[in-house]
Amino acid sequence: MIYEWIIRPLLFKMFSKDPEKAHEAVLTLLSFIGKRKWLAKLVKRFSTFEDAGLEQEIFGLRFRNPIGLAAGFDKNAIALKGLQALGFGFIEVGTVTRDEQEGNPRPRIFRFPKDEAIINRMGFNNDGADRIRRHLRDTGGLCIPLGISLGKSEITSLEEAVEDYLYSFRKLYFYGDYFVVNVSSPNTPNLRKLQDKEHLKIIITRIQEFNKTLIVCGKGAEKKILVKIASDLSLDAIDEVLQVCFDHSVDGIIAVNTTITRNGLSVKTDEEGGMSGRPLWAEALATIVYLSIRVNGRIPIIGVGGIFNALQAYEILKYADLIQIYTSFIYKGPFIARRINKGLRQLMDRDGIKHITELKKERM
Repeated sequence: MIYEWIIRPLLFKMFSKDPEKAHEAVLTLLSFIGKRKWLAKLVKRFSTFEDAGLEQEIFGLRFRNPIGLAAGFDKNAIALKGLQALGFGFIEVGTVTRDEQEGNPRPRIFRFPKDEAIINRMGFNNDGADRIRRHLRDTGGLCIPLGISLGKSEITSLEEAVEDYLYSFRKLYFYGDYFVVNVSSPNTPNLRKLQDKEHLKIIITRIQEFNKTLIVCGKGAEKKILVKIASDLSLDAIDEVLQVCFDHSVDGIIAVNTTITRNGLSVKTDEEGGMSGRPLWAEALATIVYLSIRVNGRIPIIGVGGIFNALQAYEILKYADLIQIYTSFIYKGPFIARRINKGLRQLMDRDGIKHITELKKERM
């Protein structure tokens, strides 16, 4: 409550003209915490909720709880140890592109506090695969799974996109537990065209070839490959993406990315970009339910979009295996993972559920 009543209003007021500066200040603080083991341990004591009933193994990785931090918060992997101390079950960094890029002109983040929503048009601003590799090397390993989101550089044509994704995958291979092919951000021109069946098939095929080559050569363990999709896709388009995933042994799917619609936003706005937060909840849930039906247990689903509390997480986990949050972390503060995890345990006790994996059986 202190965060929502005092800290958040102060941050929002101080950085009202450019909210991205608040984001940068928080990353700096988390980086500071992560570099001091005693401080990270202290933070962890107050922000972590542990329960055996929330632990599970998904695509060969052990998750201590189902709440992950979505890509976009720590794009350059500079605050991972600090974020780990906040009780997340896993963290995803990026989106990483082959080339370092500044992204779109600032300001490029716009808050809508009444709706607990954000519109962003960041444009994959990041330090590039080479520098981010050094950041990951200097950070060292985490105690929780680390995902790395891969994207296309803005200067790269659609025809050459596969080489862009493959370059970043090669550079970061030994640092990620899973990798996400992000073809669904609305903020890089033409990127969403890569969700088309033929483009996506080529990207996945080349990444999987390199993945298997290193395994055969004994130079690494197989990395899990996931695909992230938008809620704006038609059902036919989702089916095509899923067919590519099935045909090319993709390990999981993440749904959904930000939306270009403004459904659920209480005010009109001309700001371009992808919207996240509470207004995305209904679209996200509908997409995840449809995916669950079509996937039918063949590959895991990570659900994202408008999740702010344990009840929403509980509903999503009836259809998905894990969830990710982002905007609720900004609006609700650093203890959001603990609050959701503790709430999940209470809801499970209410319904007589011993383990999180039983939720899917419940809805059957």
